[in-house]
Amino acid sequence: MDALEQKLGYQFRDRGLLEHALTHSSYANEHRSLGLTSNERLEFLGDSVLGMVAAERLFREHPDMPEGELTRTRAALVCETALHQVALSLGLGRHLRLGRGEDAGGGRERPSILADATEAVLAAVYLDGGMDAVRPIIEKLILGREGEESSGRDYKTALQELVQRTPGRPVSYSLVGETGPDHCRVFVTEVSVDGVSAGRGEGRTKKESEQMAARAALEKLSG
Repeated sequence: MDALEQKLGYQFRDRGLLEHALTHSSYANEHRSLGLTSNERLEFLGDSVLGMVAAERLFREHPDMPEGELTRTRAALVCETALHQVALSLGLGRHLRLGRGEDAGGGRERPSILADATEAVLAAVYLDGGMDAVRPIIEKLILGREGEESSGRDYKTALQELVQRTPGRPVSYSLVGETGPDHCRVFVTEVSVDGVSAGRGEGRTKKESEQMAARAALEKLSG
């Protein structure tokens, strides 16, 4: 938890809120005798807090942008793919409390679970410290990522360099899924190292999904 707080740049007064945010429904169901509740209500609150901060920033920084474009831009900033990438940067997967079946099924790498947990963590910060605490986190981790893909960071090359420290280890990428309508397609790529799945990534293009898969693998192998 200390490592996660350090990456967030926020220290909780009530650590229980953070633990609640990391509790998946599968874990809560397996431990009903403990009276645990899942992070689903926190996800709801986090989604609203995130949407408000994103909307306010866009409203202030783009005074001439029409309502429709504001809506589309906000949706892109806070979509599941973006939140999944934030979760990877925080190493959120390793901190999740998952049920045994969900854990064995790869839940710690599942984009939807990680994106939901990101929203729940934001809600936990909001409840613990208010808007003044959560706003800078959202600005840095989510709104500040706009245009990151053009920053030149090549995760595929970084992964290849990491793996090849031990010669003869193959790295391969496979397109494993596509979701969404044609005008808003999301591609899902899985990267394998030594023939074993090392991470999954989503993106609006196949190339971007490969980069995000490599990023997930780097987080996993470097953690």
